[in-house]
Amino acid sequence: MRLTVDGRIVNAATGAVPVDPRAPEPLVVLIHGAGMDRSVWSHQTRFLAHHGYRAVAVDLPGHGGSEGPALGSVAESAAWSARLADALGGRVHLVGHSLGALVALEAAAHHPGEIASAVLVGVAALMPVHPDLQGAADADEVRAAELITAWGHGRPQHTGHNPTPGLWMLGGTQALLEGCPPGVLALDLKASSSYEGALAAAASVSCPVTLVLGGIDRMTPRRAAQPLLDSFTGPASVTVVEVPDSGHMLMLEEPAVVRRAILDHLTRACAD
Repeated sequence: MRLTVDGRIVNAATGAVPVDPRAPEPLVVLIHGAGMDRSVWSHQTRFLAHHGYRAVAVDLPGHGGSEGPALGSVAESAAWSARLADALGGRVHLVGHSLGALVALEAAAHHPGEIASAVLVGVAALMPVHPDLQGAADADEVRAAELITAWGHGRPQHTGHNPTPGLWMLGGTQALLEGCPPGVLALDLKASSSYEGALAAAASVSCPVTLVLGGIDRMTPRRAAQPLLDSFTGPASVTVVEVPDSGHMLMLEEPAVVRRAILDHLTRACAD
């Protein structure tokens, strides 16, 4: 699917089901993390598209097949997400991973007219980036992709486990990151590490929120999400889904669990 936001082409996957802006089914937008694209949501996009939802997994500006330039901050990407909702013709339920989770949180807090609810996957109150990773990304070195791939997956994936038979999860993730345009991964990582508005955003969110957290996540450890959870003091209804045996790449490592978490969230959110 191709659409236009801010005069630039946005590329998106819809689970092989055309998205009709006039259709009554709830609209779900899935936002990827740093240096990635829509393909990380392939398990969830197709599932949602065949279970009563209009699903749109987007390439953020400057990523995948979307025109650039890439955006340099969480706030910019959140505002862009709100404009994307307008382009799609209605309020959207946002699902975000890592950097995308921060974008979804910021959008839910500051653009409530466009955002109906949010699912935050692999999120923390702060997301510092290791200096070795940021340095490698700044230099556009393959080492950056290698570090994210190694740190981002749980131990089972390092020994060959994959819910999709015949595919090598670590190899797929590294290839995706290596294909990121020059400078974009570094910009994404800086946007994540410099964002300090998560706690304030959580305190002001009023829509339903679900957090999906990996028990062996080394990039956004479970303990680092607790201050964020404690900050949801407003009217938002908050659900936490714990995935004990998953690392940071939850939607790839445990696709069925993440699908169910999203579906259960949407069932609750759409009933409110």
